Amino acid sequence: MSIYKPYYFDELNKLKAGYKPSTVKGRNNLSFGYWQRSLFQRACSTLVFDLPDTWQGAVKDFFFYCLFMFGFVVVFNDDKYGITYQPCTLSGFDLYYQPTKALVANPAFKTGNKSKELILHKDAELLKLTPDYLGIFDIIDFYADKISELDASLSMSLINSKLAYLVGAKTKAGAQALKAMLDRVNKGEPAVIFDNKLIGDDPISKDSPFQVWNQHVKENFLCEELLRTFESLLYDFDSEVGIPTINNNQKKERMVVSEAEARTIDATSRSIIWYDTLKSSMFDINKRFNINLDVTLRYVNNDNVNTNETFDKGGVVSG
Repeated sequence: MSIYKPYYFDELNKLKAGYKPSTVKGRNNLSFGYWQRSLFQRACSTLVFDLPDTWQGAVKDFFFYCLFMFGFVVVFNDDKYGITYQPCTLSGFDLYYQPTKALVANPAFKTGNKSKELILHKDAELLKLTPDYLGIFDIIDFYADKISELDASLSMSLINSKLAYLVGAKTKAGAQALKAMLDRVNKGEPAVIFDNKLIGDDPISKDSPFQVWNQHVKENFLCEELLRTFESLLYDFDSEVGIPTINNNQKKERMVVSEAEARTIDATSRSIIWYDTLKSSMFDINKRFNINLDVTLRYVNNDNVNTNETFDKGGVVSG
């Protein structure tokens, strides 16, 4: 179990400023919130849970949030709600430095202080997602931060691509003539005829009423490169959370079979750890409360991974 040192706000600000300059507000925007939510739901798709009937619907939604945010929930039997789960705070340690108590606080409880202190392996059991008692929002925030920054660059590139040229008029008459010509061009007329006197004998002389500034749109159009970077980031996130995908920037037909299999294993390595941790803790929960919690990996299709494992006192027994 990781132990973290508490910091005051001034210390936290110094630490954050060291990671990213204070002028960059990468997470204080709607784009970051959008991608955080999108990646969270994408990560939720990797695990399929078999939960009690009373844990369905909105209760299941809260279950996913707690598990992925905090990394664990405590399961216990309540007089009013029956066998339920809650986010909790852990304390104490046993011979192997594992927590021995779980503190749960909820206004819905009957008790006067609205909190319960539960003894683990006696009153309650932990359902863990990760071995180190952490959630996966560090992964989600890491990629949401980068993708939201890329999103801003993509929007800027799209806006800049609309600017093909700027035309300056030296006189009011020249400006009105330019507007009229541009209107006719935008209407789709194949040819626009204007009075040659507007530009004189030399269109680039100082006496010309027009000054044209050309924008090389193709040189400044970065959308294709940004979209490839976006695809790579999303591919990397999928590999982190257990969604086996092929990066289109790396042509599939160029990959040998062993390389493709290696990428599949790489894409599911973390989710296999989550699966093993969940199954191990579910064994303790099912045994204590006589229920049938279960989980499967949605995307695993590999002969080296057995998702039909069962747990008993001796450990993992392949089913």
